[in-house]
Amino acid sequence: MGILEAFKSKARAIKKTIVLPETIDDRTLQAAHIILQEGFAHIILVGKQEELESRANTLGLNLSAAEFVDNHNESLLKEFASLFVSLRGHKGMNEAKARELLENPLYFGVALVKSNRAHGMVAGAINSTSDVLRAALQIVGKAKDSMLVSSFFIMVVPNCEYGYNGSFIFADCGLNQNPNSEELAHIAISSAKSFTSLLGATPNVAMLSHSTYGSAAHADVEKVTRATQIAKTLAPDIAIDGEFQLDAAIVPSIGASKAKGSKIAGKANVLVFPDLDSGNIGYKLVERLAKAQAYGPITQGMAAPINDLSRGCSAEDIVGVVAITALQADV
Repeated sequence: MGILEAFKSKARAIKKTIVLPETIDDRTLQAAHIILQEGFAHIILVGKQEELESRANTLGLNLSAAEFVDNHNESLLKEFASLFVSLRGHKGMNEAKARELLENPLYFGVALVKSNRAHGMVAGAINSTSDVLRAALQIVGKAKDSMLVSSFFIMVVPNCEYGYNGSFIFADCGLNQNPNSEELAHIAISSAKSFTSLLGATPNVAMLSHSTYGSAAHADVEKVTRATQIAKTLAPDIAIDGEFQLDAAIVPSIGASKAKGSKIAGKANVLVFPDLDSGNIGYKLVERLAKAQAYGPITQGMAAPINDLSRGCSAEDIVGVVAITALQADV
């Protein structure tokens, strides 16, 4: 069974409700059709039922099992505006501005999650990452135990002897531009927890750098070594080590040579990059040159799972992220 099928199988057992707000895009409707046919999540589609069903019929899709919620529903707008003001009134939010924002399907979708009508939301096919996360942070916000919201990719590399049967988590490849040591430590801890909850295995976390165990001296290296120390202090039960060059992190023979005595070197399955440049470049190199499957960016550190999509995503990509979002909702 492939990793995506494993995710779907786990999601089918818990059957969470996920909002898809970008219903003016056919990929969203196509993804909803697939998800409902495969039965691994309940789906809420934001928009007018008659219009969406008419479009679905034109496309040859069956959305009869979906729930449709109109983002112009007066009673819900009134309820959600009051909720929004209670959350953001101290920042100047008023009812008129809240109602205006909530007519945007992104904000309305997040409000469905905040009001416990849904467990999570997936968007980004037609909206930027900043727009999706802005709506999510203003209404759902960070988890109580989270310092920051970060992102990761699940990378599945074919015919790969490294990682967890060729699978890895790469973080942060989509959100935090240049995290400081404390932020990097929290990204590492969150990523380890995400690895356990989604892949069901023990995480071995490598803090990546251009240096291994002090082989180079630079402020960028010091940032990673300090992040490693902080992460170990905050989460002594998680296997975290560094700083490592990539080969020392995942290749056993090189890890044994460059980082003698490390229990993580050569065995890493969670790779924490020092900044967004290296993370984004790294995942795309592996995706394109190694033909890896890249699922993400998946957010972590939210009070409820709100996940972003690439605007170049396919319907199948949306299906995969919905399955992951359902699993995150069960944590």
